[in-house]
Amino acid sequence: MTPMKDARRDKREKRASRENAPRRHPLPRDRRTIMIVILAVIAVTLYSVIVPVHATIYASSVPVTMLLAAAAIAAPLVSVRYPILAIIMFAVASLLIPLTISRDATLQAPWPWSVPMLIAFAVTVAAITFQHGWRRGLIMFASGTASGLIASMMLPTVPSANSLIVTTSVVGGLYLIAVLLAGRLRLGDELTRQRAHTAEEQARRELVEERTRIARELHDVVAHSMSVIQVQASTARYRLPNLAADVASEFDDLAATARTSLTEMRRLLGVLRTEDQTVELAPQQGIEDIPALVDSIRRAGVDVGLELVTADVSEMPAGVQIAAFRIVQEALSNAVRHAPGSRISVRVRTDERAVHLRVHNTAATREVPSAVQSTGHGLRGMRERVALVDGTLEADPDADGGWTVAAELPWTSKQESV
Repeated sequence: MTPMKDARRDKREKRASRENAPRRHPLPRDRRTIMIVILAVIAVTLYSVIVPVHATIYASSVPVTMLLAAAAIAAPLVSVRYPILAIIMFAVASLLIPLTISRDATLQAPWPWSVPMLIAFAVTVAAITFQHGWRRGLIMFASGTASGLIASMMLPTVPSANSLIVTTSVVGGLYLIAVLLAGRLRLGDELTRQRAHTAEEQARRELVEERTRIARELHDVVAHSMSVIQVQASTARYRLPNLAADVASEFDDLAATARTSLTEMRRLLGVLRTEDQTVELAPQQGIEDIPALVDSIRRAGVDVGLELVTADVSEMPAGVQIAAFRIVQEALSNAVRHAPGSRISVRVRTDERAVHLRVHNTAATREVPSAVQSTGHGLRGMRERVALVDGTLEADPDADGGWTVAAELPWTSKQESV
């Protein structure tokens, strides 16, 4: 295996390992949006209740209660992006809020937390567990419980903290439910990602298999036939006695064309059998090869005129040059097959902005062979090549029975200029 193939294999393996590596997504984007909306509604509702309750039942200072309650109620929303900050906010607020309650009011009210604070604690634990996993949820549960316990210990004259026991039991149950639900949802997300990855791999494998099948057919049928043509043309001067010199030269030209076609076929097979379609295996003819292409058509007895006006094409992208060569090649091939005996004119002009191509043939002077059928694949291929470089193509018949193919290929495509 060559170093280049090793490098390509290593690149594919690294890409596959990155795709298959476990991903740490707290929540999908749409689910996170739903979570924010739900937490915002709960926060507004709880805040509108907790301040009046603490002001009337617990005789707390309204400004202080508003400030501390805002920190406690906002903790679930903050936990969407900053779970540690949310834990700190709620722990501090849940510790200070009981210390602001009037001692007389606590004799008849739940201690150390009110019912709205109990709900806020449960929502915060569930939100953090659901979004960021059981470890951070457990830290939130432990820190909130510790804050309530410390507040109870700091005021021993207040009756026993029965609400803290209820709170711990209820929130502990919600914590377990959130752990199970979060695990189930994450498992579903992972299965969805694996299914998508499997479908993508299946599609890629089917594409590779189809390309391999095409390459096999080209190799077994077309390449074999071209090899036979090349051998027959090369050995014609030795097999056929008294062969005229011009006829022998014609056979030599046929053999050279067949050898060139076989080289192109090998390069094409290399592209089809390579998964990443490496550019170095693709045919690399360019604008400078168009005169040789026209000469090969002339040697076949076709009247072809060439007007080539080119600037310096050394900086022209290889893709544009290949597209220009292939479009001229296909246009000449179509003219030879579908308009036998016509005169063909080729004009190639380049400037600092684009390549301008025009291939025109007059009406056919001989009958088109019945074996020649127009399937439209040639024009389709030209349009696809033009589209790859963001160019334009016009291919239309003339009023006098001829045909004109005109294309403009910009040096810089829209994708490259973005």
